Amino acid sequence: MAAPASRQVRRRARAAPRARSAEDWWWDRLAPSGSGYHLLPSDSMLLVLSEPGPSRTRAQRRAARRTPRQPPPGRAAAKPKATLRPDPAPSPAPAPTPEEGPDAGWGDRIPLEILVQIFGLLVAADGPMPFLGRAARVCRRWQEAASQPALWHTVTLSSPLAGRPVKGGVKAEKKLLASLEWLMPNRFSQLQRLTLIHWKSQVHPVLKLVGESCPRLTFLKLSGCHGVTADALVMLAKACCQLHSLDLQHSMVESTAVVSFLEEAGSRMRKLWLTYSSQTTAILGALLGSCCPQLQVLEVLRLLNLMWLPKPLGRGVAPGPGFPSLEELCLASSTCNFVSNEVLGRLLHGSPNLRLLDLRGCARITPAGLQDLPCRELEQLHLGLYGTSDRLTLAKEGSPLLTQKWCHTLRELDLSGQGFSEKDLEQALAAFLSTPGGSHPALCSLNLRGTQVTPSTVSSVISSCPGLLYLNLESCRCLPRGLKRAYRGLEEVQWCLEQLLTSPLPS
Repeated sequence: MAAPASRQVRRRARAAPRARSAEDWWWDRLAPSGSGYHLLPSDSMLLVLSEPGPSRTRAQRRAARRTPRQPPPGRAAAKPKATLRPDPAPSPAPAPTPEEGPDAGWGDRIPLEILVQIFGLLVAADGPMPFLGRAARVCRRWQEAASQPALWHTVTLSSPLAGRPVKGGVKAEKKLLASLEWLMPNRFSQLQRLTLIHWKSQVHPVLKLVGESCPRLTFLKLSGCHGVTADALVMLAKACCQLHSLDLQHSMVESTAVVSFLEEAGSRMRKLWLTYSSQTTAILGALLGSCCPQLQVLEVLRLLNLMWLPKPLGRGVAPGPGFPSLEELCLASSTCNFVSNEVLGRLLHGSPNLRLLDLRGCARITPAGLQDLPCRELEQLHLGLYGTSDRLTLAKEGSPLLTQKWCHTLRELDLSGQGFSEKDLEQALAAFLSTPGGSHPALCSLNLRGTQVTPSTVSSVISSCPGLLYLNLESCRCLPRGLKRAYRGLEEVQWCLEQLLTSPLPS
């Protein structure tokens, strides 16, 4: 009697309706039956996707998986083994579910425009390669999205030469060049920014491909490249009519090649980055000859083992028109160079729109020479001296000439290492106490490292410049101990002000 009773209990348990779990409740809540949407769980998110056919609930999907598969036509179904158990009561047949075609995958259901926008976000963060190449292997829809030329507007091509022998590097460059012969016309038709890094032997063929397939190129950077010829640059200037920015820092390029390029494309050049060498004088001479009237950014990077000795202007030679559109000029170096007031005047005599002037390491530049510049709205002025020799005689007066001229526009001021006296610095920084119109100064960064600034001068500057976010007071001998450091952020700068107002003056 025990066996039939146990069988009856099991039958009742199977016949009783199963309680809905919390998971089923949430699934039906997010994608109700008949709404036309279904849920797809992934690693870190839950996707709600539209469904072309009629949707099924989670219980229906489970029931469909449990139903036995029908045997293929022509094959007899296996007969179930006979058992001694009595046949259970016939249960009602489940409702017929509509037939559905094969699921093509959720990736194919995303519209192409949305997929291209998603790829664009990833490309903006990490670049098009190697992501787009890998995404194109997922499915046809992803391949179509990854093939959109609009996603290939910024590309960096690094040669696999680093860390390999010369023969192996040349072979690797040729192999990569063979891939570029297909990529250039099929993917790079809308390329705008191109960077080549450590190309040694195949620079000319790559630039030739760029000229043939990339008519919208606007920016070209060659870093650590060798063998850049004048023919390649001139051909690129003729083919890419929108090219206006060229970065040749850390690359071995002949001055004749740069001059030939500037003669061809100088009328539209806006930004130019160079590395100083013994041939830079010829390039600067071409620049001063009004070949780049629209130049906005000029940066000449000086290497540690080279010293800039600019040639003096010959007698009877009239200065050129200069750079009327120049906004940024960087002549910085880590050690002392020989850029004088005369050289700076020749470069900037026709640049009234200058916004940034970086002269770090230029110990021969004086405040009197800077006062004669035609720019009236300078925003960033960097005059810091780092690693200068003790034999140099630094100017002790003249800093008020700088602040009185640009106190209403200066946002960043770097006077680190300068030899101005305490009184001179006090008069210079006092210019920020009263600005035209009664408005607050725009100064937000001030570097006084290694200067003779006093506590009263620092406290007055902080009080008059509420937007000051960076203040460097390292190695300032006139300040109390514990305050000679760099302050970043408004809270730290205000804390420095409180300490200066409460701490006793140093003896």
